[in-house]
Amino acid sequence: MTKIIYSDPEGRAQIITPSGDVNDAIKDVPSGVPYEIVDDSKIPTDRTFRNAWVTGSGEVKENLAKSKALAHEIRRNKRASEFKPHDEIISLNIPGQDAAAAETARVAIRAKYETMQTDIDNSTNTASIKTALEI
Repeated sequence: MTKIIYSDPEGRAQIITPSGDVNDAIKDVPSGVPYEIVDDSKIPTDRTFRNAWVTGSGEVKENLAKSKALAHEIRRNKRASEFKPHDEIISLNIPGQDAAAAETARVAIRAKYETMQTDIDNSTNTASIKTALEI
C-alpha cells in the first residue's frame, strides 16, 4: 500500500493513508507543502518514538536526537512515579512510616535513573534507547 508523507511545521513526519486512489488523497496535504508518495516499507513499524519521525529521501526515519528527548521525558515521568510514595512519606511526616527507609529508597531510585539518563545519552540508535528505558 502507498502512503503520502510530508513534514509539519514542527518538522515531524505526517502520514496520510489514502482510502482510495493515492492521487485523490493528495488534496489532504496542506497547500504548498512538499510531499512524497512512498510504500509502507518506508515507514517504521515501531511507534515508540512516533513524535521523533522525520521525512526525507523518500522515507520516514527516526531522528535520534528527538528520540532521546522523548526518552528523557519518559524517564522523568517514570522517576516521578517511583518517587511519589517516598516523597509523600518524607514531606508529610506520615506517622508509622519510616522516613529514613523512604530516603534510602529515593537514593536507589535516583541512582537507577541517573544510569538510565547516561545510557540514553550514549545510545546510538532507538533500540538501545528502548533498552535503557526498560521498554
